[in-house]
Amino acid sequence: MERWVYGSLWALFAGSLLLRLARSQLLPTRALLHLGLLALLQHLCQACLPLPLGAPLTAAGCLALGRAAQRRRLPVAGKAVFITGCDSGFGKQAARHLDSMGFKVFASVLDLESAGAKELRQSCSPSLTLLQMDLTKPDDIRKAQQLVQPQTASTGLWGLVNNAGFDDTIADAELSPLCKFRTCMDVNFFGTLELTKALLPLLRSSRGRIVTVSSPAGDMPYPCLAAYGASKAALTLLMDTFRSELEPWGVKVSVILPGYFKTGTSCDPAYWHEKKEQLLASLPTDLLQAYGEEYIHEINKQFVKFMKIANEDLSLVVNSIADALISTTPAPRYYPGRGMRLIYFIHHYLPSVIRDLFLKAFFINQKLPRALQPKHQNGLKQE
Repeated sequence: MERWVYGSLWALFAGSLLLRLARSQLLPTRALLHLGLLALLQHLCQACLPLPLGAPLTAAGCLALGRAAQRRRLPVAGKAVFITGCDSGFGKQAARHLDSMGFKVFASVLDLESAGAKELRQSCSPSLTLLQMDLTKPDDIRKAQQLVQPQTASTGLWGLVNNAGFDDTIADAELSPLCKFRTCMDVNFFGTLELTKALLPLLRSSRGRIVTVSSPAGDMPYPCLAAYGASKAALTLLMDTFRSELEPWGVKVSVILPGYFKTGTSCDPAYWHEKKEQLLASLPTDLLQAYGEEYIHEINKQFVKFMKIANEDLSLVVNSIADALISTTPAPRYYPGRGMRLIYFIHHYLPSVIRDLFLKAFFINQKLPRALQPKHQNGLKQE
């Protein structure tokens, strides 16, 4: 009876901590600390007190530790944030959410007349400022800085949310045109770097926050995401460097590593069909013969099928962005999305061959290129 009572209390407390951990509402180190404290309290109660006294005391300890585990939040009043990529997806939802929390929001979009921009005008408060900005154009970044600086001169800019990103190629690295690698780097890395550097004086003056939406594809070799993943790997490392270098200035830096969510054109089959046809038309004849058109068709088919099961609820990512902005102890990394902690556990602690098999099983599993298929090789030998 005693073992069952204490075991139930332990399971409930551990379960609540794991849930907060999965939602990026709790740091792993703090979760382990509180589990250790509960284990010590439970041991003392079992050893020194009868069950009618020990069980209520342990339960009270669970409640106290649970409240202590909650992150303290900073006040929002008077704080301004700049968010990129607000035409759709995470950026649009984050702009709306942060505006509702009371932030002064500067939301950049590619097109001021886009559906997302119009939606933000209608649904947000008058304090939200929309501005047109293309991260690949230095003049746009300079204009954004000139707009924000006078409006935040007295308080500084509290937060920069680097959300804008680009990818339009699903293919092996050899099949991906070099220009696609450059475009991904221009948007996902160089554009983000230039904007961050432009706004850093304002962020340093407020001892504020930099929150950057990167990707697990920048940490792991996701099949057929070479151009995108390489740019996100550079971005993640850059933000880790900023985190270390800006610590003396009091600026905290967090990286968001989302799972599979439906954002913008990422789940539009027609969009990916068009990009596939453009890729096929651009490939050299010998390369296309080596891999085969059916190889590229199959990759596209698997990707579109995978994205159909992506999560439509973007709140996990938006809440992670908000927590990184207002928590007194923001996490260096957030992992919103189903199965992300499992994927990173496999990545960090199991052999790379297991990780690669896992990614192929749950993302894209390339078939053999035409030149490696037995029928084709036999035909070459006969010739």
